[in-house]
Amino acid sequence: MHVRKGAVFAVVERNELHHPERAVPDPGGLRPPRLSPDPNRQTIMAGELERLASDIRHCRRCVEAPDGTPLPHEPRPVLRVSSHARICICGQAPGSRVHASGVPFTDPSGDRLRDWMGVSEAEFYDAERIAIIPMGFCFPGLDAKGGDLPPRKECAPLWRQRLFGILPEIELMLLVGGYAQRWHMGTGAARSVTGTVRNWNPGDRLDDGPGLIPLPHPSWRNNAWLKRNPWFGTRVLPVLKREVRTRME
Repeated sequence: MHVRKGAVFAVVERNELHHPERAVPDPGGLRPPRLSPDPNRQTIMAGELERLASDIRHCRRCVEAPDGTPLPHEPRPVLRVSSHARICICGQAPGSRVHASGVPFTDPSGDRLRDWMGVSEAEFYDAERIAIIPMGFCFPGLDAKGGDLPPRKECAPLWRQRLFGILPEIELMLLVGGYAQRWHMGTGAARSVTGTVRNWNPGDRLDDGPGLIPLPHPSWRNNAWLKRNPWFGTRVLPVLKREVRTRME
């Protein structure tokens, strides 16, 4: 996958950090014209999506045929999809709380992400409008220091291309964290999340497909990052809120 660049915007020079009052440019390139859908094709794809989502929710690949060490607990794949969703959140992998609840972002990270997007909890969990597709569908377990392990390697190659192939209405992808950014943006992603987010411009798209907005993870562990990078709040978040709201209406 390649990133088609929009108008230059997110490269922030040092002196620009002292001028948050500068207007955010209109990101018109994020919104390609919508075509009238074929209702018969939509019905077929909705059925295909339902079957594929069911297959994913019953997947046991990381236990029965793992790439490396098996998942140390019972799998519980978590995702939310609809053939009508126009926004897709691509995160890392469920944490322990989500593994227990089966509902994505039911934690302080989710509260922060909803605030960034400018949506209510009810709007956020409306799968008809917002799909949630992490890089790894199951909680991967904890490392020796108590942090979450990386997403399982099995998930993305097994499911991701097929899944996005039957999500025809997606117009905006929110790429949360380095794993999602590297997978979907390819060489368009920088070596760090900071670089990727900083280099993003309104109008960036995946090939000729959906618009994209790369984001840092909304975890409390990134509080220091947010303090070190005030341009994120003044330049990226206003565009994020505007683009999300456009697609919620």
